[in-house]
Amino acid sequence: MGISIAHRLGHLGHPGLMTSPMGLEGRLPVPKHLVPPEDSVEKSAVEKPLPGFISVFLPEFPHRKFPGKDHFQILGFIAKGSYGPILKVRDKLKEKTYAVKVLPKSEILKHGGLAQSKEEVIIQWQLKHPFIHNLQDCWQTQRHLFIMCDYCGTGDLYTYWLLKGQFGEDEVRLFAAELGSALGFLHDLGIMHRDIKMENILLSDQGHLRLADFGLSRRLRRGGRSFTICGTIQYMAPEVLNGGPYNHAADWWSLGIMLFSLVTGEFPVPPEPDHCAMLRKVRQFPYVMPNTFSPALALLLTELLCKNPANRLRNLECFKRQTFFRGTSFDSQILQKTPVEFILELKKHPDWAAKAMRGLSLDYFHNFDCDKVLHSPTTPTELSPTLANIDLNQAAAQACKA
Repeated sequence: MGISIAHRLGHLGHPGLMTSPMGLEGRLPVPKHLVPPEDSVEKSAVEKPLPGFISVFLPEFPHRKFPGKDHFQILGFIAKGSYGPILKVRDKLKEKTYAVKVLPKSEILKHGGLAQSKEEVIIQWQLKHPFIHNLQDCWQTQRHLFIMCDYCGTGDLYTYWLLKGQFGEDEVRLFAAELGSALGFLHDLGIMHRDIKMENILLSDQGHLRLADFGLSRRLRRGGRSFTICGTIQYMAPEVLNGGPYNHAADWWSLGIMLFSLVTGEFPVPPEPDHCAMLRKVRQFPYVMPNTFSPALALLLTELLCKNPANRLRNLECFKRQTFFRGTSFDSQILQKTPVEFILELKKHPDWAAKAMRGLSLDYFHNFDCDKVLHSPTTPTELSPTLANIDLNQAAAQACKA
């Protein structure tokens, strides 16, 4: 599936683990013994200052209980996230289904991820775009953070790549136009995604793209640079693998890797276990386009996979002017007007459910204590030792510096 790494663990996932899609139909059923009770909040919370392990995550994560069974119904598990489960939840009042990512505070604080957890929701709150996965809500209880997004039952692009093996150029053209539009929108706001990959491309009920998972994203001021080695290794630009400096151009490299892989059925450079070995391979690889590519696609990918970011195709206007997109509209309403039939047909494939799960079984959830996750303690003495021993002042100071 890929190798995700980050040297400064300021994000919502462990190194070496893949983040999971925020939506797939037919998920694993919730075992009866794991059905959650209501989370509790101290009645006197309004009457006295909130403890540090609550206030350190404010104001981005409001403090409130997990909605009760009369409001939220947990329908199943979507996937294993980097820190904890992603739950499929039905809001009975709104009659809508959502994906809820559950994040233990102890892990976030232990790995220095406070600043990035705040950054993720700050960024997602401002993103309203047809090809970007929408954040609906976020909150915290005593021990956990919750990030709730739209539920995408069609799954992720990686599942369909596994099923199909490779896509035709006409099919990839639509993916490229939709994702390019999303990247242009992000970059105009100064935001780098930093983890463009098939697993982070969810699909709507009509088969259109939704860029998801902003756990590694970052805002950059004009002219700013980043130095964090992070992302999924086979998608990472050479300047990222090298430890920076890098900017938004790195996202366009990742898009180029993804488009190349969709058309050929394999990555141009197979993943290595560490970024130094991967950097050597990426530097040496010629990125010569297969002669099966049309001249227009070969030109597009040559410009995206330029090792020097200063010469790389790195903005939406230049992207739209490529010959490969001649006759293609980048208007989101026009792009979404027609269902993506080849995706909807693939969803009927008998192996779809197995490919979507990618080996995940109910065994993972046997150790998942839903009661502990959703029913937070009411006093600091009931906190886990890991959370109780964390220096919250130091964590808050690091978050402010970031």
